[in-house]
Amino acid sequence: MKKRKTASIVTTLSISAALLLSACNSEKEVVTETAKEEKPTLEEKVVVYSPHGKDILSKFEQQFEEKYQIDVEWLDMGSQEILDRIRSEKNNPQADVWWGAPSVNFDQAKDEGLLKPYAPSYSSSLAEGFHDPEWHWSGTSQTPEVIMYNTKELSKEEAPKDWDELLDSKWKDEIIIRYPLASGTMRTIFSAMIYRDFKDSNDPAAGYDWLTKLDANTKEYAANPEMMYNKVAKGEGALSVWAMPDVVMLKENKNYPFEFIIPESGTPVLTEGIAIVNDSPHPKAAEAFYEFVNTPEAAKILAEEFYRIPTRDDIDGLPAWITETEIKAMDIDWKVFQENSDTWMKHWDENIKSGEKEIKE
Repeated sequence: MKKRKTASIVTTLSISAALLLSACNSEKEVVTETAKEEKPTLEEKVVVYSPHGKDILSKFEQQFEEKYQIDVEWLDMGSQEILDRIRSEKNNPQADVWWGAPSVNFDQAKDEGLLKPYAPSYSSSLAEGFHDPEWHWSGTSQTPEVIMYNTKELSKEEAPKDWDELLDSKWKDEIIIRYPLASGTMRTIFSAMIYRDFKDSNDPAAGYDWLTKLDANTKEYAANPEMMYNKVAKGEGALSVWAMPDVVMLKENKNYPFEFIIPESGTPVLTEGIAIVNDSPHPKAAEAFYEFVNTPEAAKILAEEFYRIPTRDDIDGLPAWITETEIKAMDIDWKVFQENSDTWMKHWDENIKSGEKEIKE
C-alpha cells in the first residue's frame, strides 16, 4: 500500500509583527486560531480490521486513497478474531475502523467499552433494527444464512431443503464447514440451531444434541472460508452452510458450481455492521472511511460487484437476486445470542467437535 502524507501548513509571524508589542497577546490568539484552521482535518492513514476479504478491501482502499490522499491499512480476518484482537488491544488501540461482523459481535464489543458512538450522516435511512440505539455500530448489509451445495454433485431436488435434513445419515462425510470459533457467520448458524429449542426451554441440551449429529456427518472443519469453498467446489464434500451473498458471488464471479437453499423453516438473517474503535489513533480518518464505504454509490458497488444486501432503505436499482429472493427470517432475540453464544461455542469445541477432525490449514 502506498503511503501518502498530508502536508502540514505552518503559519509564521512577520518580523515586523514583533515590533507591535502592545498587540502581542491579541496577535498570538489570531495566529493560533489561524494555525488551527489551516491544519489538515484528517490524519495520514486509517487502519481497518475486516472479514470482507481482499477483493472488497482492495477496491475501497484504492477509491478512498484516491479521494482523500490517506493511506488505508487493512487486516483481513474472521469476525470473532477481530473481536478478540480489539479486546487484546483495548489499552493500546491499533485499529480505527471495524468493518464487517454480525451485530452480536458489535454488541459484545459495545458492552466491553471497545466502540465509540458515531451517528453517520445517513442515519435517517436506517431502520431501528439496523443500528445500535446509541450508535455504537450501524448496519451495512443483511446476510441470510443458507444451505450451500455443489451442483455437480447434487441436483436441486436432491439437496437438503431444511436444517434438520442435514442430520440424515446419507450426508455423512459430505459436509465441510468453516471452523465456527473463528467465524461470526458459523457461530450465528450454530447458535441459531441451539436457540430454536432454547427460546422455550431455556435449556441448550436439544441444540447440543443437534450439533452432535451434525458433527457426525461433517467431514472436516476448514480453517478459513477459501479452503471451505475449494473443498466443496472440488467435490471433497457436497454441502456446507454459509452466507447467501457469498454463495451467489462465488457462483457468478468465480464460476464455482454452487447453489443455495433457503431453509424452509426459516433462517437467521445477520445484520453486518461497521463501528469506530474507541480511542482509535486516527479518529477523523475513521469517520471519513465509515461514511465513504456506506454512501449510496458504495452500497450499489457492494450489491452489484460483491453481492451485499444493503440495510439503507434509499438505494435504488438493486440486482434482481436481491429484489426477487424471498427470505423467511427466523425470529431471534439477538440479546440472547450475545449473552450465550460464547458459552455455547465453548461447549461445542470442548464436548461436541470430534477430536479426530482436525482444523485443516
